[in-house]
Amino acid sequence: MNQDPAFPEAEASATPLGGLAALAQSVILAWGWRRRLIAFVGGALGALALPPLDWTPAMIAPLALAVWLIDGSVAGRAKRGIGWASLLAAFGVGWWWGFGYFIAGLWWLGAAFFVDAGKFVWALPFGVIGLPAALALFPALGFALARLLWRADATRVLALAIGLGASEWLRCVALTGFPWNDLGMALGANLELAQIASLVGLHGLTLATVAIFAAPATLATETRRRWAPSLLALAAFAAIFGYGVWRVRAPPSPTVAGVKLRLMQPNLSQDSDFTPQNGEAILHEYLALSDRATSPTTSGVADVTHLIWPESAFPFLLARDGDALAAIAEFLRGGATLITGAARLDDNDHSDNRRHFYNSILTLNRQGLLPERYDKHHLVPFGEYLPFGRLLTRIGLTQFVHMPGGFDPGVGSDHLHVAGLPTAKALICYEAIFPNERRERGGDDPDPPAWLLNVTDDAWFGLTSGPYQHFAQARLRAIETGLPLARAANTGISAVIDGRGRILAEAPLGVEAVIDSALPQPLPPTWQSRWGSTSAGAIGLLMLIIVAIRRRRR
Repeated sequence: MNQDPAFPEAEASATPLGGLAALAQSVILAWGWRRRLIAFVGGALGALALPPLDWTPAMIAPLALAVWLIDGSVAGRAKRGIGWASLLAAFGVGWWWGFGYFIAGLWWLGAAFFVDAGKFVWALPFGVIGLPAALALFPALGFALARLLWRADATRVLALAIGLGASEWLRCVALTGFPWNDLGMALGANLELAQIASLVGLHGLTLATVAIFAAPATLATETRRRWAPSLLALAAFAAIFGYGVWRVRAPPSPTVAGVKLRLMQPNLSQDSDFTPQNGEAILHEYLALSDRATSPTTSGVADVTHLIWPESAFPFLLARDGDALAAIAEFLRGGATLITGAARLDDNDHSDNRRHFYNSILTLNRQGLLPERYDKHHLVPFGEYLPFGRLLTRIGLTQFVHMPGGFDPGVGSDHLHVAGLPTAKALICYEAIFPNERRERGGDDPDPPAWLLNVTDDAWFGLTSGPYQHFAQARLRAIETGLPLARAANTGISAVIDGRGRILAEAPLGVEAVIDSALPQPLPPTWQSRWGSTSAGAIGLLMLIIVAIRRRRR
């Protein structure tokens, strides 16, 4: 019989049609809109594993359905080898699966369009439907790649892991990259399960997530050793969890001597009141909140060494406002240094006939503005700059941030040197979602960072899932690198986190607060910080070898 080696019908038909097997067969044989609906709902269920719900087992349903849906792309659609019809069927159902996943995981983006509703609400469908539709192309490619490796045995679970692992990596790097809610966050949002990121990074978490949670699909379709894939997956999950428990239970990290941090969370909305006309009142509120007593030993800013304010804290250009600079210098009476997010205009750049604005971190003390600063490298498309700006401005589109021409990307190092602190790796807002890929702590950097500084403003997204997801991804960077993280967020979640991702101090979402904390010392360089995605690549290659050997033997 000339049968595609990936065609599972013979094995599936020999399986007694119990409840799970009947469900699998109904998915495999579904076609048309019923098939698309199953894929969409299945993908959407994956959002239950993401913050703030964090129900990790919810990822079983979407990935098991993904296996059966690709089985359905194979069945009856290729008499010999792998035909285009079969690949297109896998690509199409993968798009619907991804569309459901991103719609359910990114619905909160719509809140940003209501901040300045008169200007942006008309574009709401492009954000909450258009972006998920575009992102769904990546899992569609992942499904198609998995189909190329598909065969009628348990190795198709590994094929799916390879396909979706590759497509999620591509989503991280293509164009400017957008790895928000990578599938690996099903493990990465849980403190214990996330610890293997110190070994394999986010991309390794993705491979593990898909392989582990897709394995139960074989319970319904295998006739021999049907329990083996699920038992192996359970053993892998237990090993990951056990490693995480062991790592999290390590003694508290020692702290950097002489450093007392204070993070200010003003909980200021990005509405019509955030204007230059209200700049003096906003600054007065910041100063009053930053000087709040929090304990008998910390009566105000005079009792801390470093004060951190969030991203874009001012509705004016701080470096050009002498009165604001003077007020801050007078406020820092006890010798504290202020580290704050602020927009910056570069007066020295005359390379073209326009002004150059940067989303920056500035430093100040009693003497005024200091030369140490960082300009954000990785800007948010449509938020901080407009791709294809000349074309899109003609149809009325602008970036969300009210800055003529948008921001320019910064150049140079992302290391920030502040007196009294070890070298920091600066991350402004969106930059914290990108996995650690650079070998900064592997010996080739003469001045490696000893902590992560993340300032952000999630007020655009209100009290939705977005800020929780953003916080979980920032915390994963600490686990990957073994570096402590200090995160100041306008509306939350602000926190100080050690190199194992343990929260030492936290201000919840949607409250006005200040938090005080020592700065933990970094852990020894992690495997991930030394080698980047080498481990994840090795795991993916091993999976590919196993699949190839099975195909050759068959």
